[in-house]
Amino acid sequence: MRTTARRLATTGLVLVTASVAPHALAADVDATSAIDAVTVYPDGASVTRVIALDLPAGDSTLVARDFPLVLDASSLRVEGEAGARLTIGPIDARPPRAAPPVNLPELDKRIEALKDERASLQGTIDAANARRKFAERFAESSPAGIGDKGEARPITEWRAAFAAVAEEIATAGTAIRDAQRKQRQIDRQIAQLEAERAAKPPSKLEVRIDVAAAAATRATLRVTYAVRNARWLPLYDARLDTGTRDRKPQLELVRRAEVTQATGEDWSSVALGVSTVRIARGGSAPELNSLVVRYPQIPRPLALGTASDMAMPAPAARAVQSAQLNKAEAAEPRERADEQMAGAEIGDFQAIYQIAGRVSLGANEGAKSLLISTVTVTPDLAIRAAPVVDPTAYLEASFRPAEDVPLLPGKVAIYRDNVFVGRSKFTTFARNDAVRLGFGADDKVKIERSVIRQNEGTAGVISSSRTDVRSFRTVVRNGHDFQMRIAIEDQLPVSENEDIAVEMLPSTTPPTSTNIRDKRGVLEWAFDAKPGEMKEIKFAWRIRWPKDKGIVMMPAG
Repeated sequence: MRTTARRLATTGLVLVTASVAPHALAADVDATSAIDAVTVYPDGASVTRVIALDLPAGDSTLVARDFPLVLDASSLRVEGEAGARLTIGPIDARPPRAAPPVNLPELDKRIEALKDERASLQGTIDAANARRKFAERFAESSPAGIGDKGEARPITEWRAAFAAVAEEIATAGTAIRDAQRKQRQIDRQIAQLEAERAAKPPSKLEVRIDVAAAAATRATLRVTYAVRNARWLPLYDARLDTGTRDRKPQLELVRRAEVTQATGEDWSSVALGVSTVRIARGGSAPELNSLVVRYPQIPRPLALGTASDMAMPAPAARAVQSAQLNKAEAAEPRERADEQMAGAEIGDFQAIYQIAGRVSLGANEGAKSLLISTVTVTPDLAIRAAPVVDPTAYLEASFRPAEDVPLLPGKVAIYRDNVFVGRSKFTTFARNDAVRLGFGADDKVKIERSVIRQNEGTAGVISSSRTDVRSFRTVVRNGHDFQMRIAIEDQLPVSENEDIAVEMLPSTTPPTSTNIRDKRGVLEWAFDAKPGEMKEIKFAWRIRWPKDKGIVMMPAG
């Protein structure tokens, strides 16, 4: 009975060299791999290739020459199964051999000379064709059997004429064939030189895998590696059905993943997943060194000829050394951190979305938007406005995500009753946080804010201070045929100086919330308005400050 062996490569040995040879008794076996699965992260991707082949008994070295150059060789891992016991040994990732430099001017000169030689041969062919045609026309226009007076010529003259025509045609044919054969040789040389001229450096990495099979068997290996030039961003569609008096509103939230990749390899019909883990940041927090505070130390002058002075390089030498170091650092390949991505690290370690079906995405093809999931929730609708800057009433929907996975930061396309109304964005939300989204202006709710009083004067018996008193009136009317929750925001000035006193006057309608969203002085009046109902909000405040000083009011930050 045959047994199936599945074994991970546990040696941890990944060689990136061109000088390490496989086991002396191992035979090279050419292998072809195909990409089967890809997991994309916000700053990279993990790719799994499958190699399926027949293995002989004993030691073998699988040689696959179709891996991308940009893979991280230290991330190569192999696992698999076979019909007989299979042991997986070291993995050897070898960069392609560098092609010798091409002398383009010399190649162009050789190609030009060959083309000139070919043109000369074409002239020989054309002359031979003309010679042959002339002989054929001569034979047709001068019959050999008739003399000047119509008498028959001797048979010997017939044969001489036939021989002359045949010799001319044969000689021309031979010249044509010889010239055409030389042209074909020249064409092959030109094609080879032009191929050398257009040759590109090798674009694939060679991966060698040592295996040992107890018996001849069919094996399937999976090779996994990491690449950097790939990413995904979360996208959302929020589609609100505002409902009616007899039908509750519904919000459809569509999650999408926008995937881009420039890895140099095409992902054709792969199982694609996206993960929230950021692989480029490493696994540990940065370690801090001690932070020392001291007085600056003034270097003491050294006498000429001292040992310390002799050990120090001369200024010119130091400049040369610095230039050499800078040149070496510039030559060293560096990977740029993708800081511009909008992904976020979340709790519970990670979330992975597996895209349904098979996906194809070519290298440098551009972004592809893929559906992750669709959920429908019943939101709470409300009107929110800040008439101090804009009297427009904005419809807002709040809800708690129905899925266990939290919402990641990303762009949101907003639709209200099947009409696109704009774009918004999600910030970081925890799993149980309420989410608020704006869905554009609501013209059925009218808001008017007017100034009732605004004056500046003095206070106190001897006028030791000045005052600024202002009062406002905001009127809200619900034009819907159903009850609406309405929230009005306004600003109470905030003092950052003990000489400046700010107070809200008793005539103010008491706000339901203060310092909302942790912003000092931002007040909110929230209430339910019945169909057609009108609500009035009064707001008044006073500022007092020393008479000999002036004040200004400006937005914080």
